Amino acid sequence: MTAYVIYQGVIHDAERYAEYVSQVGPNITGAGGRFVVVGGDGEALEGELPTERTIILEFPSRQAALDWYSGEDYTRIRKIRQSAARGNLYVLDGVD
Repeated sequence: MTAYVIYQGVIHDAERYAEYVSQVGPNITGAGGRFVVVGGDGEALEGELPTERTIILEFPSRQAALDWYSGEDYTRIRKIRQSAARGNLYVLDGVD
């Protein structure tokens, strides 16, 4: 079953976050994932947008997403993001 990794956060160090961005794309695709949404300019239809940045990644399965997240390469890259932004990151199963 397809799984989605969702990140919603606020960037507090744009230069450091740019370093993260330069490394994370190939890391995600190399793990079988793909970007579905890379957004910072949303429009609330009801309520308010939760954060300044929302990213949605698609992986072929929850296990693939978990393997990517806990993998050695992403663990190193993740530390860059964590030092440059704060937010929530979670995985949800899709509907197949």
